[in-house]
Amino acid sequence: MSKEKASKVAKALKKGISKKGTRIHTKTHFYRTKTLSLERKPEYSRKSLPRKNALDKYSVIKFPLTTESSMKLIEDSNTLVFIVDIKSNKRQIKAAVKDLYNIECEKVNTLITARGLKKSYVRLSKDFDALDVANRVGVI
Repeated sequence: MSKEKASKVAKALKKGISKKGTRIHTKTHFYRTKTLSLERKPEYSRKSLPRKNALDKYSVIKFPLTTESSMKLIEDSNTLVFIVDIKSNKRQIKAAVKDLYNIECEKVNTLITARGLKKSYVRLSKDFDALDVANRVGVI
């Protein structure tokens, strides 16, 4: 009897046990199963050329400001005033001034004017004189 029972169990284990019936859903929402998503292999690239960086050092700085108040800042606080591109940030302005005019900046302050232009106040380091740089640039 036990040999018969053992062979029956061995046969069942070999075959596998199947549970028939409906699955009990415990959640109220149905989530679609994740299926295989293959990596795209395009026949040709959709862009003919890679996108060029629009803000290079020449387009960041538009022009230096030559108002009376900016002249006063040049003389008194060693600061140059520029109108810059609206999308440029302080780091880009600092790098552009360094590249274009070969000067070191201490700090850059920016504001957006009522006309919608971005104005930047570039404070030069102690090694550079704003009057000399302004003469070289053509502000004065």
